[in-house]
Amino acid sequence: MKKMAVTLLLVFCLIFTGSAQARQTLYVYNWSEYMPNAVISLFEKETGIRVIYTTYDANETMYARIKLLDGKGYDLIFPSTYFVDKMRQEGLLMPLDKTRLPGMSNLDPSLLNKPYDPENRYSIPYLWGSTAIGVHAGMTDASGVSAFEDFWNPIYRGRVMLTNDMREVFGVALHVLGFSGNSTEESEIAAAYEKLRALMPSLRVFAAENQKQVLLSGEAVIGAIWNGEAYMAAEENPDIRYIYPKEGAVFWVDSMVIPKGAANPEAAHRFIDFVLRPEIARMITEEIGYATPNKAAKALLSPEVASNPTVYPDAELVETGEFQTDVGDAILIYQRYWERLKTGR
Repeated sequence: MKKMAVTLLLVFCLIFTGSAQARQTLYVYNWSEYMPNAVISLFEKETGIRVIYTTYDANETMYARIKLLDGKGYDLIFPSTYFVDKMRQEGLLMPLDKTRLPGMSNLDPSLLNKPYDPENRYSIPYLWGSTAIGVHAGMTDASGVSAFEDFWNPIYRGRVMLTNDMREVFGVALHVLGFSGNSTEESEIAAAYEKLRALMPSLRVFAAENQKQVLLSGEAVIGAIWNGEAYMAAEENPDIRYIYPKEGAVFWVDSMVIPKGAANPEAAHRFIDFVLRPEIARMITEEIGYATPNKAAKALLSPEVASNPTVYPDAELVETGEFQTDVGDAILIYQRYWERLKTGR
């Protein structure tokens, strides 16, 4: 009987220990090259929570996985604005407990309470940025580049890069045609598809995880690129230029959200609030070159970063551009034409 009691006690301890260990693991699913390793290490050291960090290269990839898992498998993800809207409406996100997020007071109010998430019930802005033109000035004359339309110049045949992002790619063509990058009109989306189809002979690659390397290596000499990728590339080679197109850049906000089936929402809240600390947000922006929505962190940035237009464009440049918004059921139209574009049909 005593032996059985000891055995039961050992089993109970193993179960309890296992549960405790599970509570001390945070599963993060984020964009590639979007979180300095030092930030994760500091969080693990301070909290004792182990972070399992995996990456994706497109909102569509992330959404498909979360949808397949019914909101389970990850504790923290980083969708763009229009996917925050889509996922909250589909019941895939968990409401935030703002009592656990005192760092929200550091955020710029102009980036809060947006239509994609009224009152920020489900999302906290992580970083914001732009998609504009990257040029390798050491391999081509960058002086005449001023517009997305330049991608169609025959001198760049076989040397153009586009992001591997459906909305951004169509946004480029829609802007060139004078339409909104958030168009829901099939005729306009179809026109953008035809415009992009004409660009395909010039396309070298749809790039996601390796945009900066594509330009640095000269595999492509011009193309659409995220501002942070251009920032990091320019740090390695000053010949990499970032140009805001006259048609207007594509602007976006990526947010931190907790999937509805998260096993460890407490750790997710702790991580979000950790990132909201000014010194942590500053570290992120200075390393990867995307703009922080954290006002207190912006005040700590080095002058070289705070005044760098690749990171922080002038208000006039932001005004001429357009932030991505949810397009509702029109996303199915985009997906249909995107598949045709990628498969050459």
